[in-house]
Amino acid sequence: MFALAMRSIRQRPGRFAATLLSAFLGAAIIMAFNSMHDTAGAKGVDSTSAETLSTSAGVVGGYGTLLVFFAVASTLTVNVRQRSAEIELLRCSGATPAQIKRMVVGESVAVALVGALLAIGPAMLGGRLLLDLFKDSGQVAESVDYSFGNVALLSGIDITVLAAAGAAFLAVRRATRKTGPRGRGRNFFVRAALVLGALSVCSTFAFSSTDAALMAPAAYGAILLAVGFALLSPKLLRALLDRLPATGPSGYLAVRTMRERAAQLSGVLMPLILFTAMATATLYMQAVENDAINASGVPKSIDAKNLETLNLVVVGIIVVFSCIMLINSLYAATTYRRREFGQQRLAGATPGQVLGMIGIESLVLTVTGVFFGTAAGLAGIIPFTMVRTDAVLPEGGLGIWFGIVGVAAAAVLVTSLTTARRALRTPAVGAVSLVA
Repeated sequence: MFALAMRSIRQRPGRFAATLLSAFLGAAIIMAFNSMHDTAGAKGVDSTSAETLSTSAGVVGGYGTLLVFFAVASTLTVNVRQRSAEIELLRCSGATPAQIKRMVVGESVAVALVGALLAIGPAMLGGRLLLDLFKDSGQVAESVDYSFGNVALLSGIDITVLAAAGAAFLAVRRATRKTGPRGRGRNFFVRAALVLGALSVCSTFAFSSTDAALMAPAAYGAILLAVGFALLSPKLLRALLDRLPATGPSGYLAVRTMRERAAQLSGVLMPLILFTAMATATLYMQAVENDAINASGVPKSIDAKNLETLNLVVVGIIVVFSCIMLINSLYAATTYRRREFGQQRLAGATPGQVLGMIGIESLVLTVTGVFFGTAAGLAGIIPFTMVRTDAVLPEGGLGIWFGIVGVAAAAVLVTSLTTARRALRTPAVGAVSLVA
């Protein structure tokens, strides 16, 4: 099966491009920030600089691990679902589910390992830029030299490869399982994420307004709730579609298609919900923190500057990574539907109606993802604001939120419509003749 996996990669490398890109970016982020551990542990580094570097590595390393797993999981899920016919052919040819799992996991591990190795150079460059950022803000002494060692290298490779193996195993397990109860593991993780998220958010009220760790429970609670909503996205989407009216040819096609493909479309909703929740919660809580510090008239401490830098860097990573996850998932899913588009056109739908269908699908996905992502973000923002300022909501208004929604909508609409337009260039008869 390992030989078959390598042969599959050599014959059709394009199908693994999204996984390679996700692994490359994830490993680069993890190694860049974990190199701060190596730098902090070098000789001659003062305690204040070491604490700043270790904190940044620990906080962003956790975010990075979560993002890597979801990025690789979303791309691998789309990849495995698109290969359902190939997997079924292997089963009919005598391959057992265990052999198919080993093949897919072997492919994923090999691609992830290549992505992680390619990321070493960019990670070293990113780590140097990050250290310069800390120096420029006065959080790290100018005398500290950059170090890229075993902590960065091993953490980046290990986490990326393990995430790819785990995500591939879960994806192919769903594809090869034909009987027995489904969804028990997913339901467990959904409930665990929602319960732990709610407990973490509620624990914010146990802190004082000046506690340095006040933002942590609110932020992690919002993230856990977002993960719960993301895992629950197929059911949430089906519940919305059952109540959504279908008007016009494009509306009818969109609603009917989305009802049939709710599970596949959840791969798009996952990064969308995570992006909206994490960006909304982090940016608004940082804005509340800045307003509180300015109102007190006390200059920002090193810890406060460190926290602000981390939050802005984290949001930047989230924006880039989540957008790439969205684009990967949308591009792969929309390109795979060329045959479906051809069948719809042969049945009488015009190219404009097909594009209208894609536009409506994208709008529904965007609204759904933004709604649940915003709900998760607000769950963290409100307790933090109440404890920090005695208000209920931040005073900054909706400007930040509109910016986040604009980025999310642009990523979804531009990618899906552009990819669909390219797919429609193939004549309908030729598209239908493509192997599914």
